[in-house]
Amino acid sequence: MKKTIITISREYGSGGREIGRKLASKLGIPFYDNELITIAAKKSGFAEEMFQQADLKPTGSLLYTLSLFGGGGAGFDLPLSDKIYLVQSDIIKEVAAQGSCVIVGRCADYVLRENPSLVRIFVHADLQSRIERSIRVNELDEDKAKEKLLRIDKRRSSYYNYYTNQRWGKAEHFDLSINSAKLGVDGAVEVLETYIRATNRESAETL
Repeated sequence: MKKTIITISREYGSGGREIGRKLASKLGIPFYDNELITIAAKKSGFAEEMFQQADLKPTGSLLYTLSLFGGGGAGFDLPLSDKIYLVQSDIIKEVAAQGSCVIVGRCADYVLRENPSLVRIFVHADLQSRIERSIRVNELDEDKAKEKLLRIDKRRSSYYNYYTNQRWGKAEHFDLSINSAKLGVDGAVEVLETYIRATNRESAETL
C-alpha cells in the first residue's frame, strides 16, 4: 500500500476510535489518538492534562489571534489553548511525514489538508444507537449517557469550528462519511479497508 494518512473524525458514541484502531491493525500501520498527547507533552513540556482539556473552552478566533501575533503587538502572547493546538498540529504533521498511519480527532483532517496522501473519514450514527453504546461502554444510565454525549459533541463541534473555520461533520470536508450503526464496528472497518485499498489501486493505475 502506498503512503496513506487516514484521519478519523467522529461523533461521540459512534465507535470511531475503535474503528480507527482496528483499521490501523488491519492495514498494519501506526494508530495515533492519545498517543499524540503523550508525544506533544514530552516535546513541549506542557502536562498531558493540558492537552486533554485544551478543547474545553475555545473562544474568539484563532486566525484573528494569529494575525495579531504576527503583527508584532508589543507584549502579545497566544492563549495557552492556542499554543497547545499549534504544538499538537506540529506533532500531527511530524507523524504524518513518517509514513502511513491512522489519526483520530484533533482536527487532523484540517491540519493535514494539503497532504496529498490524506484520506478523511467521518464516523457518525443515529442518536439512540450512540446512547446505547455509551450506556454499554461507560456503564451509565440513559439520561446520563445522553447528557454526556450531547455535551461532548458540542465541545468537539466548537473546538473544530474554532480552529478550522469549517463546520464540524459537513460532508464536503470529508472523503467518506460512514454510519457505524448500520454496519457495526467490524463492518465499518471492512468497508473502510476496502475503500482505502481501492483508492490505492486507482492512484497506482493513474501514475
